[in-house]
Amino acid sequence: MSLSIIGNWKSNGSLESNKSWIHDFKYSINDSEISNVAICPPFTYLDQMISLTSNLGLSIGSQDIDSSSGARTGSISVNACKDIGCCFSIVGHSERREIFDESNMFLRQKLITAQESGFQVIFCIGEPKEQQLAGTTNNFLEKQIIESLSDLELLDGFTIAYEPIWAIGTGEIPDVKDINATHKFIKDIVQSSSKNNFTPNVLYGGSVTSKNAEVLFKEKYIDGALIGGASLNGKEFAEIVNIFKNRGF
Repeated sequence: MSLSIIGNWKSNGSLESNKSWIHDFKYSINDSEISNVAICPPFTYLDQMISLTSNLGLSIGSQDIDSSSGARTGSISVNACKDIGCCFSIVGHSERREIFDESNMFLRQKLITAQESGFQVIFCIGEPKEQQLAGTTNNFLEKQIIESLSDLELLDGFTIAYEPIWAIGTGEIPDVKDINATHKFIKDIVQSSSKNNFTPNVLYGGSVTSKNAEVLFKEKYIDGALIGGASLNGKEFAEIVNIFKNRGF
């Protein structure tokens, strides 16, 4: 299953606000067919959200997984996520890379562990502001891809999320033509470096809202979005989904 619109709630939500989110989303979505839409709440709310979304068609994923299991205090294993009903996980979000110092090789092991269990992965890459200003974005992204994915056989549903670090939560996004070109570059590098010449869907992330979603989704190589702040509002998230569904191709 390929996921197109994913909400990453990060460390937000509560038992009551989650119920309100579901109500707002349910009565704002135009199309009952939303099987390619997902949200990633904090681990503590996974069970609640899986229960609340059981009749909506929304997929529920984790925001991260560990590369192993057992004596790993505080970590969440792939099997634990699967056992509770998750079908995928985000891996390599820039906040995990920066705050928890997760390297490309460490994220590669997470991906391998997930794929060995048949668990779908949304793999995040993205450049900091200095790389964007220097015009070396492609070099930076290629290094992330090669070190993390080279010579791996990627499974159906494996997806890249391209999130320029400088655009996350800032309200600033690159020119959509530049995003589209970067997405094509990412597809080409993944295809040429993976063992099975896999061409992934590539989602865009970084200050996506209902105000800029339409122009983003008109681009050929933008296959959807990984949404942070805007996903915390059920109505706003539903509107982005509605825009994606009506993009015209």
